[in-house]
Amino acid sequence: MEPFIGIIFIIIIFGAIFFAINEWRKNMALLRSVTDINRGTWSERKLIVRLLKLGIPAITVFHDLYVEKQRKQFSQIDAVVVTRVGIIVFEVKDYSGWIFGKGYQRYWTQVLAYGKEKHRFYNPVLQNDGHIESLKKQLSGIADVPFFSVIIFYGRCTLKNISYIPDNINIGYPGDVSSIIKYILETQPTAQYNDKWAVINTLKKFVANGDNAEIVYNHIKNIHQYSQY
Repeated sequence: MEPFIGIIFIIIIFGAIFFAINEWRKNMALLRSVTDINRGTWSERKLIVRLLKLGIPAITVFHDLYVEKQRKQFSQIDAVVVTRVGIIVFEVKDYSGWIFGKGYQRYWTQVLAYGKEKHRFYNPVLQNDGHIESLKKQLSGIADVPFFSVIIFYGRCTLKNISYIPDNINIGYPGDVSSIIKYILETQPTAQYNDKWAVINTLKKFVANGDNAEIVYNHIKNIHQYSQY
C-alpha cells in the first residue's frame, strides 16, 4: 500500500509542477501581447496580466508610458487602459507594512516593525493626478473624455488609515482591480472620442519613449533630484 501512496504523491507533485509551468507560460504569452516581459516592475507586469485576464483587449492596454509634461521632462505612467467610458490611469505601488495617508497630504507614511520604523513617500493620489494632467494635455483634441485614477498597492502592506480620497479616485489591492473596473464601466456613461485610433497611436508613442535611454535616464535623474527636497 505504501508504494502505491508514494506513486500517487509523486503524480500529484508532478501535476502541480506541470500546472504551474503551464500557467506561467500562459501569463508570459499574455504579457508579451502588451509589453516586454522584463519591462517595468514585477508588480506592474502582474497588473497587466490581471487586466488581460479580465478580458480587456490587449490593444487598449498600455504599460510603462513616458509622457512629456514640459521640455525634456516626462511623467512615467505605470499603466493606461482605454475604455468605452474614458481612460483609466493606473499607479502601482509595492510596499510592506502599514500605510497611512490623507488625500490632500503631500506625503504618506509607511510604518514597519510595529511603529519602530517609518518612511514617507509622495502621495500617490497627487502623483497620479499629475500623470493624468500630463495625459490630458497631450491628448487634448483627440481624447476630451473622462479620466479615472486607480492606485493599486502590491506587496505585504495594509492600508490602515487612508482618508479624504476624492470620489473619482479608487485605491485598493490587486484583488480589487476587477471590482474597480467593473464599477467604473457600469456607473459611467459612454464617452465620445474624437479619434480613438489617434488616441491609441499616441499612447503607443508614449510607450516607445521608454525605449529611449536618454528619456529614461533624465526621468530617473529628475526623480532623484526631486526626492532630495
